[in-house]
Amino acid sequence: MEHPGIQRVAAALIAAGLDESAQRIRILESDVKTAAQAADAVGVDVGAIANSLIFDAGPAPLLALTSGAHRADTTLLASAIGAQQVGRAKPDYVRLHTGQVIGGVSPVGHPVPITTLIDAALQQYPVIWAAAGHPKAVYPSTFEELVRLTGGRVLDVAATGSPTS
Repeated sequence: MEHPGIQRVAAALIAAGLDESAQRIRILESDVKTAAQAADAVGVDVGAIANSLIFDAGPAPLLALTSGAHRADTTLLASAIGAQQVGRAKPDYVRLHTGQVIGGVSPVGHPVPITTLIDAALQQYPVIWAAAGHPKAVYPSTFEELVRLTGGRVLDVAATGSPTS
C-alpha cells in the first residue's frame, strides 16, 4: 500500500536507523481503529497495542502512547505537561498536527515533533504494536525504541480504576 502516511512513518523509522522496522510495517486486511481490533489482527494481548492518542492541550497537541488495556487519565496528562486541561482532539486537529487520521496515528512521522507521554504499562511487553500512519497499517517496536524515537516521557497514564493487564 503506497499511502503517504505509511511512507512518512517508514521514512521516520529509516531516518532513526530502524530500517528493519520500516520493512516490517504490516498492511492488514481491514482497518483497525481500536486496540482490540489491532490486537486481534496481529495476535497479541490488547495491552501490547500502543494507542497513539492526540489531545488538544491548548496551544499545542499532546501525544499519549497508552497501553490498549486501559484508558488515559486526562487530568493526570494535563498535570504532567503543566496544562490547565487536555481534551480529545477532533479529527481535523489530529490530521493537521500529525498528517494522519484517527485510527492510524503513529508515534512517528508527524510534520513536527509532538510532546509525547508514554504509558509505563507498555514496558511489560517485549514487542509493542503501533499504528503506522493508516488504519490498516501497524508495525512492531519495543518500549525502548518508542521512548527513543519520540523523545517521550514515561509515566503511569491509567485512569484510577481503569482495567490494566
